[in-house]
Amino acid sequence: MTFKPAKLLIALLVVAVPAFAQNVAVVNGKAIPTSRVDAVVKQVVAQGQQPDSPQLRDLIKKDLIGREVMMQEAEKQGYAKNADVKTALENARQAIMINAMVADYVKKNPVSDAEIKAEYDRFVAQAGDKEYHVRHILLGTEAEANDVIAKIKGGAKFEDLAKQSKDTGSAANGGDLDWASPSSFPPVFSQAFVALQKGQVTEKPVQTPNGFHVIKVDDIRAAKLPTLEEVKPQVAEALTQKKLQAYQEELVKKAKVQ
Repeated sequence: MTFKPAKLLIALLVVAVPAFAQNVAVVNGKAIPTSRVDAVVKQVVAQGQQPDSPQLRDLIKKDLIGREVMMQEAEKQGYAKNADVKTALENARQAIMINAMVADYVKKNPVSDAEIKAEYDRFVAQAGDKEYHVRHILLGTEAEANDVIAKIKGGAKFEDLAKQSKDTGSAANGGDLDWASPSSFPPVFSQAFVALQKGQVTEKPVQTPNGFHVIKVDDIRAAKLPTLEEVKPQVAEALTQKKLQAYQEELVKKAKVQ
């Protein structure tokens, strides 16, 4: 069976056009598929940088052509055999695969509203319903701290004595640590000041790894905690990271590490 010239041309066009449409360019025989342009466009649009448009696609096409030319030249110069390049490529390969797996894991194991509510309730319980305006004076020895307490009982101003504090960040401000919840401090420190009333000073020095503290409560108020809706995204993200950490630890336990 033979084709007439006109029919032969039409047949060739039918075969060639779809194949050509699959690529935006061919650089030194290496095709750049349209799908690569589509992928970059999708990413740019998703990030809200630019809307999809012929101009954007043309810019991306030119960029991909430039990258392909540079890639081919790098391969020609033998960089694919460079040890540092091999290491970087392996690291990139791992990162891409791990990120894909993590994204899929998060999709299949989403944090529930119940989990978010439970975590928020735990935070509220830990933070407490009060905030304290606290001052402190940090000394190097228990004897020094006791001496400061004696001077305060004798009528000396806490703010003046705070100038000798080893905590240089608060010493100039009379030992002021501003408003905070008890959970913001080490337990031994917060346990000491929550037992005080407004205006009171600790009867004994409070020891922490930093030294000996003399603590004063300037004021107490109801805690101003954010609502669940205000912190829901942050709580969800924190719980997601916990799940991922637990997943990784589980895999490490199962692995044969020598």
